[in-house]
Amino acid sequence: MSRTTAPAPADRKDGATAPAEGLSHGLKQRHLSMIALGGVIGAGLFVGSGAGIAAAGPSIVIAYAISGILVMLVMRMLGEMSAANPASGSFSVHAERAFGSWAGFTSGWAFWFLLCVAVGLEGIGAAKIMTGWFPGSPEWAWVALFMVVFCVTNLAAVKNFGEFEFWFAALKVGAIVLFLGIGVLAIVGVLPGTDAPGTANLSGDGGFFPHGSEGLIVGLLASVFAYGGLETVTIAAAESEHPVQGVAKAVRTAMWRIALFYIGSMAVIVTLVPWDDKAVVEKGPYVAALDHLGIPAAGQIMNVVVLVALLSAMNANIYGASRMAGSLVARGQGPKALGKLYGGVPRPAVLVSCVVGFGCVLLSYWSPDKAFIWLLNTIGAIILVVWFFIAASQLVLRRRTEREAPEKLVVRMWAFPVLTWVALAGMAAIFFLMAREEGTRVQLYWTGGLTLLLAVVGFVRQKAASGRTS
Repeated sequence: MSRTTAPAPADRKDGATAPAEGLSHGLKQRHLSMIALGGVIGAGLFVGSGAGIAAAGPSIVIAYAISGILVMLVMRMLGEMSAANPASGSFSVHAERAFGSWAGFTSGWAFWFLLCVAVGLEGIGAAKIMTGWFPGSPEWAWVALFMVVFCVTNLAAVKNFGEFEFWFAALKVGAIVLFLGIGVLAIVGVLPGTDAPGTANLSGDGGFFPHGSEGLIVGLLASVFAYGGLETVTIAAAESEHPVQGVAKAVRTAMWRIALFYIGSMAVIVTLVPWDDKAVVEKGPYVAALDHLGIPAAGQIMNVVVLVALLSAMNANIYGASRMAGSLVARGQGPKALGKLYGGVPRPAVLVSCVVGFGCVLLSYWSPDKAFIWLLNTIGAIILVVWFFIAASQLVLRRRTEREAPEKLVVRMWAFPVLTWVALAGMAAIFFLMAREEGTRVQLYWTGGLTLLLAVVGFVRQKAASGRTS
């Protein structure tokens, strides 16, 4: 019996919660589990972490641990709300229920914009790898090819997205586990042809904190934004066979995934390779570590892994953007045409998200020093804004759910409300640190401007809607 025709209150204007209207339930538990695993492992980890290591040195492990704890708290809060009320709009729906339609409008469209720009950025990164393998080929042509492939994939049934992500994530997980296994063998001195490094790289060249607290702060800011992408699993859960059980399982395993893949990787890398080795930034920390161990063709092996990570992120972000846009439209917060469903898929939202993503790519060629830089700065802190809405919404909805439907609390936030307030304080501290650093201050300003603009528009729309119904 089809489950694609029942209306879903979660994405209606009244803000009630249930799976999104008309969306199919084509994602199996194996899809959701692997999406949850793969969502942790992105290009930011494989490549972007090099800048954090260069800034913080061995203390990058502490930076990733601190930001990892914050992410664990955020995912636990999001998991609590999503398991109680699965919805394709995820945190946007929860924010609307907690504070009104303006909050859902603000967080939802900000996140949609972030994902669309990210699709373009990931396409550019993947194209650079391809042009390295095929010199003389135009980057934009590779981006266009990838965009068409994943656009078509997302236009079809959701199970196609699930299958692509399942295999992409399996490759990423396999690569990171293999890397960690090789690294641990080298550290203990049992890998053939290598000697145990001991603590030389952790205590030498300036010690564990070579650039002091300032270096740790820069590393912390770099690590925070490497965790983006975890939210997609709660969006996908609404289209799974068993939404409540699926999101509950995914969130409950978030802690060991973060500890193993992120913090474990950083610990292995800074133990094996001197933090000030230029290859850490130029080639990426994973390539630098494999080269240091004399692994043949390390650079090309990691290029394949990074390419898979980028393509996986493109696929997931097109999916997430289309579902978020579809959810917003279903709640009366966007043009109706964007939310039309065909075979249980919001195809207009998929197409528009892809077009906007490719438009960002074109801007990187037409106006790299102005419009494109503006885009990068504008999305710089959006993920923190989203996390803030998640934590604030959970404060309100937890108490409401305890009063009205306590049986829905399948996943519970630890030590509520203490740890929720701790998470909010952590976000406020990161905003403060961003304001202190010259390189991130402009991102904070532009993201703040976009958030304020969306909030004003959302509030005006909310007032207008309440005036029509009164």
